[in-house]
Amino acid sequence: MTGARKQTVPVSGARQFLEPGPVILISSLHDGRANIMTAGWHQILEFTPSLVSCLISNGNHSFEMIRESRECVINVPTTVLTDTVVSIGNTSGANIDKFDHFGLTRVDSSLVAAPSIGECYANLECRLHDDALVDRYNLFIFEVVGIQAVISPRYPQTLHYRGDGEFMLSGKTVSRRHLFRPEML
Repeated sequence: MTGARKQTVPVSGARQFLEPGPVILISSLHDGRANIMTAGWHQILEFTPSLVSCLISNGNHSFEMIRESRECVINVPTTVLTDTVVSIGNTSGANIDKFDHFGLTRVDSSLVAAPSIGECYANLECRLHDDALVDRYNLFIFEVVGIQAVISPRYPQTLHYRGDGEFMLSGKTVSRRHLFRPEML
């Protein structure tokens, strides 16, 4: 964007430029109680084993549930659930059963006790792989141990949080597969 006029932006707005991926719903189960939280701060860390990091505030009801159970499901919603995603983030599972309150379907997961969300197009079953950064940064590192996903459409429209109450919707997909070395795919 050479030549475009730029202006200084507060560093607190960095997330608007670097938000890593789709908004997710993290479901958990501890002491017989299920919960769902909305999250936007996550990152792929490794291919094999498949590692994902998630930042979960220690003030969030899910924090201790996941810390104690050492597992969760990362559910990827489509834009159909936009209002539900926001509403889940505005409530606490300490006060309500979010599955019941928001009319979401609890689906038994294959490899973890935490339930998956039936309305989400992908469910990544996870076990806590490394908790060394939890106390200092609230950063959980999970190993994805199983995935269930709808395979069509291949790229459903997902929600990406930009901050300040605004979302970007995933859009057109372009391929440059032919430019990649095979080992880089």
